[in-house]
Amino acid sequence: MNDFITLLPTLLIGALALIMFGLGLSLTVGDFRRLLGQPKPVLLALVLQALVLPAVCYGLIVALDVQPVYAVGLMLLAASPGGVSANLYSHLFGGNVAMNISLTAINTVLSIISLPLIGNFAISTFAKTGQVVPMQTGKVIEVIVVVMVPVLIGMFVKSRAPAFAARSDKPMKRFSMVVLAALALIAIAKEWSSLTASFASIGLAVIAFNALSLGLGYYVPRMLGLDKPNAIAIGYEIGIHNSTLAIFVAVSVLGDFQLMVPAAIYSVSMYVLATAFGFLVLGRQPAAAAARA
Repeated sequence: MNDFITLLPTLLIGALALIMFGLGLSLTVGDFRRLLGQPKPVLLALVLQALVLPAVCYGLIVALDVQPVYAVGLMLLAASPGGVSANLYSHLFGGNVAMNISLTAINTVLSIISLPLIGNFAISTFAKTGQVVPMQTGKVIEVIVVVMVPVLIGMFVKSRAPAFAARSDKPMKRFSMVVLAALALIAIAKEWSSLTASFASIGLAVIAFNALSLGLGYYVPRMLGLDKPNAIAIGYEIGIHNSTLAIFVAVSVLGDFQLMVPAAIYSVSMYVLATAFGFLVLGRQPAAAAARA
């Protein structure tokens, strides 16, 4: 198991690259052009993701007096873009999936800037003892390469071989999620004692952040007049973060396993809360929603 811990940063890079490649297989330049015709939901989603959620996360950390190392980990999670699972949940519960896919891509690009900024802000604010090393320029470039290059390769493959991309899109996403789930389960099993011990310190903050993310992502657009499919898309895009990216930055970039604890807990809780949100708040059966999508 110690060998696995040593290999975990490399395995995370591979898992993240697979997920980003699968995302690229579903994207075209036209997806970004189409969003220009829907500026309101796009701008709203970006404001919620880049500004509102980090502020909400900061407020939760202060209100719940979260320990510094977990505070940094939770802020890394807040700065991470939407995860691939957001597209699946949006499809199951009647959201605008095209909006999800494009928002995921845009948020992923923006996270190249926002994640280091928010991460270093959290380190300087909460980890004042210097126990966490800020992200250096070389590490930021590493994040850019791991996140963006596979997406661009996937988009290139789609442009050159659209039939192959169409056949490979869903299997690649499923395979990526299986790999990610396996890595997460092994890591959680290895660190189970520390995770359970840490849950009392950070569990409530993680669950509260997850619930607030889903609620703000859905209800704010509805209050501002957006239709339900777009509100559902934004709700899941904002409510389901890319915990893999947060874990990757914590372990591979910052080299601190404690920083990954909030994202590890979140990677389990988000599936429970996202499903409950679909049933209880949206009030739709997933099979029926999928049939109409």
